[in-house]
This record gives sequence, structure tokens and C-alpha cells, in this order.
Amino acid sequence: MQRNPTRRQLFAGAALLGAASRTVRTQPAGTAAGAPPRVRVVFLTGASDLPYHHWRESTAFLRDVLEHTGRFDVKVIEEVRGITPATLEAFEVAVLNYNGPRWGAPAEAAIESFVRGGKGLVSFHGVTYGAFYGMVSNGGWKAPANGDPGWAAYGDLIGATWDPPKIGHGARHVFEVKWVDRDHPISRGLAESFQANDELYHRLDLKPGTHVLATAFSALETGGTGRDEPIMWTSAFGAGRTLHTTLGHDLSALQQAGFQTAFERGVEWAATGSAAEPSRAAAERPMRVLVATGGHPYPTAFYTLFEGHEDLAWEHATTQREAYQERMAERFDVLVLHDMYNEIGEAERTNLRAFIEAGKGVVSIHHAIVDYTAWPWFHEQVIGGKYYEKALEGHPASAYKEGVEFVARPTKAGAGHPVTSGIGPIPVHDEVYRGMWHAPGSQPLMETDHPLNDRPVVYTGVHPQARSVYIQMGHSASTHRHPAYRKLVHNAIRWCAGRPQGATA
Repeated sequence: MQRNPTRRQLFAGAALLGAASRTVRTQPAGTAAGAPPRVRVVFLTGASDLPYHHWRESTAFLRDVLEHTGRFDVKVIEEVRGITPATLEAFEVAVLNYNGPRWGAPAEAAIESFVRGGKGLVSFHGVTYGAFYGMVSNGGWKAPANGDPGWAAYGDLIGATWDPPKIGHGARHVFEVKWVDRDHPISRGLAESFQANDELYHRLDLKPGTHVLATAFSALETGGTGRDEPIMWTSAFGAGRTLHTTLGHDLSALQQAGFQTAFERGVEWAATGSAAEPSRAAAERPMRVLVATGGHPYPTAFYTLFEGHEDLAWEHATTQREAYQERMAERFDVLVLHDMYNEIGEAERTNLRAFIEAGKGVVSIHHAIVDYTAWPWFHEQVIGGKYYEKALEGHPASAYKEGVEFVARPTKAGAGHPVTSGIGPIPVHDEVYRGMWHAPGSQPLMETDHPLNDRPVVYTGVHPQARSVYIQMGHSASTHRHPAYRKLVHNAIRWCAGRPQGATA
């Protein structure tokens, strides 16, 4: 609990202060009881033409995009050569993210049968050429010398072919993609265009019956054709539906909001023939979180606790004056404390008390147990605990020791509490505290039996209007990066914000 920061800690902390405010896209709650069943999706992948396209990165990213909507249940097959019709029977739509050696006639026939029988296929970017077309890579994609046509049905599944001499694109750039059919289920209700950051493929030959949904102008100055090029189209294959887009070169391209919306809706349409409104329109409002630090060094890994959770937007304050302003309750739902100040100014005290008495939440982490110990109301009626830096009022000084391995385990009450439900024991290499005061009425949710630490390590506070949680662990970067600890902190924020359990990122 040493207060003096090292130069390295100060430098690392300062490097992140410029990014004090972070807002991320929201995530809708998980599928509720009575909601439509999730669309069953399978990715067919396992190879790509590295280093140009990275199938592992793109598959993981797009799987996450789909699952975050709450409308899809996604599986991945990385070795496709052995699949049969029975392998695909449980799925409604396949996403093709593969450019490598042929899978062989049995596997390819299984995919044809899957789509022809009424299921869906979605494909993108890096599958627009390759061995499935019979092409060979030899300093560029070329037609085979032996005239091998490749997978005979592949062009019909994709809805297009690409003559090897025509394969190409201009310089990667940012461009507008225009919906040319705004009445299709995929595009209905969307803005007339969206922005892409991608390679703009050109000179493809679309198959008869292909229906173009979106185009983009391929400008001459970027190395393009000087005309509109098809970007997204649909095709029928037997009783099934296919969707192909030339977008999706890398994670920066996949990150574009317009691409993600089109991809989500395209997968749903290929599976069912219809598409829901964009997932973000119905998302719950993100929790507004204020993170207060100062007065004690900490690893910069602490900031990662608030990243990757798409149901919260957070801001960072490094002083009390910055944090505790008038009408805080109008701006924030939860205050996360990771500062360490015994004293608090009168104006700041008034504003913080108003925030708490408005029913807002407080999550106090690690050394923040020392916060405002000169203000009895805060530790006695809100947080429910106090660390004594020195002997006072007949209470001996508390003790700490850094670098101790111990295990935090849920209590009996914690096993069913929203903050700790589903979180097993957490072994940490962290700092232990012993000899603290704990308020009667606080509820321990996690505890340890380490002799150098008090028994409770996570507990709820005692204020009648506001929810609060104290989490003792949080001194070390390894703790901040522990998956169970990260879930614990996020659960605590959700509970203090009054959000339902289970709808987490």
C-alpha cells in the first residue's frame, strides 16, 4: 500500500490519461425467455491465402459480432474435408471463410446438398478466388495449365466468377457503399449508404440470376475502373439462399459498423429469408461509469477492466474536483473507486453524498478502502469497511503485505448473489490486508482463509438507498487480467447499476 509511485508507474499512467474517456457500442441483453430461437450458424474455415487474409482473426471476430447480437448460436469447423450431410444437419446457415486446397468431392457435395435443400450460405472477400475455381497460385492467381475447372458448383454458390487476368483492386481506401435495393430484407430500413475501409474488388463476372444489393464507385485515381462495381449480392441455389460480399479484407474492414450490420442481417436472411432490425437499435443503454483514480500508483492493466464490455461507457477522473461535480447522478450510474485519499473537500463531499443518496452505485477496489477515512459517514454507512493506516480510536493499525498468493472463494451467500454467481475460486498473486474494520450488516460474498488477510475479501455495503461493493483484490496486473476477476468487477458494476444478471458482455 506504499503511496509513492515509481517513475515507471507514473509514466505508464500518464500515457493512458489522454484516453480518459472510452465509449463502446452497446450489447443487447441475452435471449430472453419466450424470444425466438437463435439462428444456428457454422463457420467453414481452416485456411486462407496468408499473409493477405487471416482466417483465425476474421473467424473469431465475426463469430463475436454474431453472438453479441443475442440472435445467433455459432460453431466453427476448421477441418472441413471430413464433413457429411449429417455434420451440417443441425445448422441453418454456413459462413464460408476459407481459401486453401479443395475439400474433396464428399465434403463439397455435402455443402451443395445443405444449401440446395433450403439452407443458407454467406461468403466474403477472400473466398472470391482460389482453388475452388480451379485457380493456382504462382506469383498471382492463374488458370490451371491442365484446364481443371475446380469445384463445378462453386461459382453458382458464390454467384460470380473472376477471370484470373482480371483479378485485382485499386489501392485500399475508404469509400461509400450504396444500397441499390433498399427493399430487400437485408437493407430495408437502413441508411442509403455506409462507409467501407477496404479493398474494392473489380471486374468480377456475376452469374445470371444474381441480384445486386449494393455497389461502390471504383475511382480511377485509386487504381479503379471508373465505374460502379458490385459489392454485395444474393443468389438462389436450389431452395437455398446465398449472400456474397467482396468486403472484409482484415479486422479494420470488419470493424466498420455498416459492414457488421449488413453481415448480421445477411446471415439471418440466408438462414431464414428475413432479417431483424439492426441489433444496436434495440440495445439497452450502456451503463455510464465514472472511474476515479489518484493518490496511489497502480498497473496500467487496471484500465483493461473496462474494455471489451459492450454494455458500459466509462470516463476517467484523476482528481476529486474532476470526479465529484454537481448533478453527478444525471451523468453517471456507477462510480468505481481506485483512488486513495483520506480527506475529501467539502464541495466534493456534498456532491458525492448527493450521488449516493440518489440511489447510484459505488464499486470500491483494493486500496480505495482507505478512501475518505476522515469522513465516517462514507465508510460506516456506504462502503461498510475501513483500513486503518495508523492506530486510531482504540483500533490498532491495519497491516498489508504485497506479493502474496491466496485464494478468494465465494461464501454461501455469494454463491447465489448476482455479483459472484458463477464465479468460482480466484487464485491471485496480490496484496493482503489484515486488521480492518467491517460494518455490521455488510454481506461477505467472497472470503479467504489466508492467515495474513481478514476473512472477507468481497462484500456489499450498507447504505439503504445505494448499492455498493468492495473488492479487496486488485493490486497486481495479473489480478486485473484474470478472467474470473474481470467478470467479478463487471458483475459488480452491473449489480450496482441495477442491471439484470446474465446480460453481460
